[in-house]
Amino acid sequence: MRFPILVVSLISGLFLFIPAAQATEVPLAPKYNLIDDPLLLIWTFAAEENKPVVTEKGEMTADEKKLARWKEKQAHLWAKLETGKRFTINASAYTAAADECGKSDGITASGLKVEEKRTLACPKEFPFGTKIKIEGMGEYRCEDRGGAIKGNKVDIYVETKKEAFAFGRQNLEAEIVN
Repeated sequence: MRFPILVVSLISGLFLFIPAAQATEVPLAPKYNLIDDPLLLIWTFAAEENKPVVTEKGEMTADEKKLARWKEKQAHLWAKLETGKRFTINASAYTAAADECGKSDGITASGLKVEEKRTLACPKEFPFGTKIKIEGMGEYRCEDRGGAIKGNKVDIYVETKKEAFAFGRQNLEAEIVN
């Protein structure tokens, strides 16, 4: 659709009016399509949770979808990850209590709910979903972040403050599994 425009210009303090019939027409831009905009984040966790995503193994769970999206967003970190690398971590334990996290819903920075013997708060160099085998404790998944979690420090999620205090701070051997 085109609309005629009225051209008005200021020449030496005088207004020059050109009738709309003689003015050039400017075409309106086509309706903007957000789906084609590469700068906008189209995919959201809430929208994706309602869509079934089928893989070779079957339909993905909501947690698997979230981690798959994080894997896309953090591809640059996954490319740098050294699978099989062994290193020493300085581990402490944390709970999902409001006085520790500022909230008590148990939702981690990755969007997943904390789970004992699985959730690990890692430095930003580790992408969400990284599996780390910790000496004497088993395999954990990087799902959370923390203000003091830098360098070789990690936080292991536990259910109670009693367990967290009993764990204290320990230097343990760890290995990147994936």
